[in-house]
Amino acid sequence: MDAPVCLITGASSGIGEALALEHARRGHHVVVLGRRLDKLEALAAKLSALGHGPGKKDKKEALALACDVSVDGQIEEAVRATLARFGRLDLAIANAGISIDGAFEQTTLAAQRQVMETNYFGILRTAYACFEPLRASKGGFAAVGSVSGFVCVPGFTAYTASKFAVRGFLGTLEVEWARHGIAVTHIAPGFVESEIRTKRPDGRATRDPIPPWVVMKAPVAARDIADALAARRPEIVVTAHGKVIVQVARHAPRTLARLLHAARSKVPGFGRQR
Repeated sequence: MDAPVCLITGASSGIGEALALEHARRGHHVVVLGRRLDKLEALAAKLSALGHGPGKKDKKEALALACDVSVDGQIEEAVRATLARFGRLDLAIANAGISIDGAFEQTTLAAQRQVMETNYFGILRTAYACFEPLRASKGGFAAVGSVSGFVCVPGFTAYTASKFAVRGFLGTLEVEWARHGIAVTHIAPGFVESEIRTKRPDGRATRDPIPPWVVMKAPVAARDIADALAARRPEIVVTAHGKVIVQVARHAPRTLARLLHAARSKVPGFGRQR
C-alpha cells in the first residue's frame, strides 16, 4: 500500500463526495466517512473502479465507514480501521457540516450546541484522531470552513459562529503543527453545490435559495481544493464571489454585515455558504 491514503468525513454528497472522486483520480486510496452508509458504499464502489482500466497500473482501494463526527469515539474507530486496512494516513479532510437557520432569539441552546458539535467539535475530534498517523507521514490536515467564517451573517448565528471557530482553530493549528511536518489547510467555500442549503439536520428537504448560475459545481471546487492541498497551502477561498466577500469583510465588515442582512430578508438561505 505505497499509494497515499486520504480520509474524508461527510463524504456521502456535495464537496466531500467530489473530493473523494478527485483524490481517487489522483492516485489516492480513499476512506469515505459519513452517517449514510448506503451512499458511502455506492461511492466506494465507484472510487475503486477508478483504479482499473487502460493505463491504470495500480488498483486503488476505497473503504466506506459509518461515522458521526459529533459522537465521541466514532472518528477514532474509523481512523483505527483505516490504519488496519492501509497501514498509513497521508491526508485527512474534515468536511462534515450542518446548518440551522435563525436569528439568535429564534434558536435554542440545544440547536446552537448541535451545530457546534458537528461543525467545530467534529473537526477537533478528527484532528485528535488523525494527529499521530499524520505526524508519522508528514501529511496534511484540512477542514472545510466557509466564507461565513470571515463575515458575520445575520440570521445564521449558529452556523456563522461555528465557522468563525473553525477558522480560528485552523489558523492556530497551522502554526503549531508545522513543527511536526503536518500541513494544515483552511478551506473556505462560497456557494458550492451542496446539500447544506437544501437539507436540514432533521432530514427535511428545502429548495436551494441560491440561483444556479451563482453556484459552483462540486467537481470544479474539488479540483481547486485538491490543487491547494497538494501545494500544502494554509488557506483556499473557493469561488470568485467568495474571494470578493472575504476581501470586503476584511476592510468593511459592518457595512458588509448590513448588506447581507438586507439580502437575507430577500433570500432566506443566503448565509449558508456551502
